[in-house]
Amino acid sequence: MSSRPIYLDSHATTPVDERVVAAMLPYFTEHFGNPSSINHLYGWEAEAAVKQTREILAAAINATPEEIVFTSGATEANNLAIKGVAEAYFQKGQHIITVATEHSAVLDPCKYLKTLGFEITILPVQKDGLLDLTELEKAFRPETILVSVMAANNEIGVLQPLAEIGAMCRERNVLFHTDAAQAIGKIPLDVQAMKIDLMSLTAHKVYGPKGIGALYVRRRNPRVQLAPQQHGGGHERGMRSGTLYTPQIVGFGKAVEIALEEQATESQRLTQLRQRLWEKISQLEGIHLNGHPTQRLSGNLSISIEGVDGSALLLGLQPVMAVSSGSACSSVTTAPSHVLMALGHSEQQAYASIRFGIGRFNTIEEIDKVAEHTISTIQSLRKQALTV
Repeated sequence: MSSRPIYLDSHATTPVDERVVAAMLPYFTEHFGNPSSINHLYGWEAEAAVKQTREILAAAINATPEEIVFTSGATEANNLAIKGVAEAYFQKGQHIITVATEHSAVLDPCKYLKTLGFEITILPVQKDGLLDLTELEKAFRPETILVSVMAANNEIGVLQPLAEIGAMCRERNVLFHTDAAQAIGKIPLDVQAMKIDLMSLTAHKVYGPKGIGALYVRRRNPRVQLAPQQHGGGHERGMRSGTLYTPQIVGFGKAVEIALEEQATESQRLTQLRQRLWEKISQLEGIHLNGHPTQRLSGNLSISIEGVDGSALLLGLQPVMAVSSGSACSSVTTAPSHVLMALGHSEQQAYASIRFGIGRFNTIEEIDKVAEHTISTIQSLRKQALTV
């Protein structure tokens, strides 16, 4: 039996599915050509593999293959979308709207644009993490060029009403971007029905490899213009230069293909595991669910715990499970989670929080073990706090 902790941090990253690894391996050693080498077999093989993944990703979100631009991940895709639109449309307007609970890969590019003279409106969320559409409606201006709202939150799992937001943007001729890094393969996505103009994707949240992502860029009704942020070679229709990493792209396509095939059954299974974990832990007093109770990712359970120190809590849980208190991308800082603070939490509540990211390879037995250890750790810490 493995002595390694039970992995429950699937919002940070996921293990690469063995089926994905198998699909990738030939493209490291046998089909190793550059997809831009169009004069020989090796290049044709790589180009065909890249094309197939474009088709898989496009079908997953109801786009066309030509609208898929490969990047190194969702962070680069977010930067390309936000800064690319800002540079391409600055003569039309210099106002961008986003949300307080966005990933730093959205908020930081917006902060950067603010130093260049752009106006950024950061909307609050309600206590359940959902955006108040009335607040969004009031935030639009004649000079608004972009709205960026994530599909599924990486910390609290909340699913924003993309179709309603998209309709509001389209009505005002404002571009709509969504960071769907946590959503692809887990919930239905349709860029046409949801009127999404730009969508950021990544592979490593859906059992694919790290280091590969994509940006959907709408080509018609409206045709989105983007200023490239990386130059040199004119790859990806001039939007993102750099030799395409064929093995990673193949892995991305296979990961999404598997996720779509298993989406319905896996969502149901994860929801059952999440509910099982919540029902056991919530028997304790002072346990609060972070985010909307049902409008959330099936594998997400984020809780705040009264009467414990956050650092001591994580330390006590570590021998049995791998969990986090917030985003992996901000865990190197000592500041409390900006997402939890946006829900109205105090710093103490934000620090004393756990994000359980339940994934494809977790079992009922693991969930029961995690629940048991979490409960005993909380009880022990509360008892220690009373004796101090």
